[in-house]
Amino acid sequence: MAAESILQMRGVTKGFPGVQALKAVDFDVRRGEVHALVGHNGAGKSTLIKILTGAYGKDGGRVLLHAKEVSFASPAASQAAGIATIYQEVNLVPYLTAPENIFLGREPRTRFGTVNWARMRRDAAKLLESFGIRVDLTVPVSRIGVALQQMVTIARAVSLQASLVVMDEPTSSLDAAEVRVLFGVIRQLRAAGVAIIYVSHRLEEIFALADRVTVLRDGKLVATIDISEVDILSLVALMLGRDPEQVRASGLTAFSQTGAASGETVLEIEHLSGDTIPRDISLRTHKGEVVGLAGLLGSGRTELARVIFGLDRAVAGTITIAGRRRRIGSPRAAVRAGMGYVTEDRKIEGIVPELSVRDNIMLAALPMFARLGVISPRRQRIVVDDLIRRLDIRTPGPATPVGRLSGGNQQKVILARWLCRQPRFLILDEPTRGIDVGAKSEIQRLIQELARDQGMSLLMISSELEEVVEGSDRVVVIKDGRKLGEFARAEASEDRVMKAISEG
Repeated sequence: MAAESILQMRGVTKGFPGVQALKAVDFDVRRGEVHALVGHNGAGKSTLIKILTGAYGKDGGRVLLHAKEVSFASPAASQAAGIATIYQEVNLVPYLTAPENIFLGREPRTRFGTVNWARMRRDAAKLLESFGIRVDLTVPVSRIGVALQQMVTIARAVSLQASLVVMDEPTSSLDAAEVRVLFGVIRQLRAAGVAIIYVSHRLEEIFALADRVTVLRDGKLVATIDISEVDILSLVALMLGRDPEQVRASGLTAFSQTGAASGETVLEIEHLSGDTIPRDISLRTHKGEVVGLAGLLGSGRTELARVIFGLDRAVAGTITIAGRRRRIGSPRAAVRAGMGYVTEDRKIEGIVPELSVRDNIMLAALPMFARLGVISPRRQRIVVDDLIRRLDIRTPGPATPVGRLSGGNQQKVILARWLCRQPRFLILDEPTRGIDVGAKSEIQRLIQELARDQGMSLLMISSELEEVVEGSDRVVVIKDGRKLGEFARAEASEDRVMKAISEG
């Protein structure tokens, strides 16, 4: 006998100018169930979640919570009804501490009506310790790192004692140990009868956690299946609308095994150190080569990229670009030297959501298109239209605010921005994080084309070892800010890289 349905969504529709985001979608979640929601970017997952949580109003259909029809006017209303939401982007108040964020709006009070600070810190510490998390409770959360911020967000959701928890890409900022902690929390919640909607592009997580999975494609319901009745290739095929054998033949990444590196060195760093990390790192990249940077979260991968690009200060070592030693003291100096940098946090450091697709693409290249201080609209239009076509950026038009696009298309806009400048050397920090398998394949193909066809030199950072191993001509392994070693393509494997990390 099936468990009681906590949530039922029937015939839900939603349209925006120029696009029908949801087309009569049915979706339900049972008590004590982890129900995965998957589909490529633009499939309708986020729209469905936003209707459930009160961020959007629906155009048609019904939503029933505990068998009663509901229509939430705001996220606060959905939270009051027992729905807690954990988003991919950390949504904490950066200048408040962890306890203040966890109990924001629900602060414990003394008998005199003032905030009971001691109890709030005590309750927060107890909650975090139950997850095996150690956080400085006295400093603003902006100072504790993105991964710990995400765990604080999860703790806040759990503290609400909700009957339904929505998790939208909750592991995107977590390392393997923190993912295991989160999985333990999810299993505790499921055992307590809490219903969980789990949205993730990491399909291995779906198979580790979910009881059922619902697939959306182009705003329509494709299937709802028990996880025991589907395998990963069949699930990818449902998401893409392709035959499983086609998916099996092409594999789960879009990288081929043909390297294109020449002998010409583009970037060379020698004994590079930052204020804390990196520590005495040396490496080089060649024209037409993709160098993968592997390591666990906190290993110093992003910190190395930031020092190379001038975002953080180098305290020792040298950087040479195309045979010329450079002093990279700022991102402006890095750009002038022929570098580009696609950041791991596209929402905060990548896109400007209120600006148009056109303006976001042109941000780094405006000086190149100005004559006597005047920018030619015609030249802008030609370049932007060409990049939208080449990268298959799916947008109603160049004037559309980039914040309205799916994650995969936002990532393509950031890549297009740097392609305007045609850099010699491009850093890609988590280029496929939080995007669906279809958009991921498109970006992986683009990475290889940039190296093979345009001779660009790329440094690719990814938490997905499969992506690093299959997409790189060489893999450099770092731990605690130090280089452990490197593998040529023929020598690299996920097992060998993980062994190097564990033994380093």
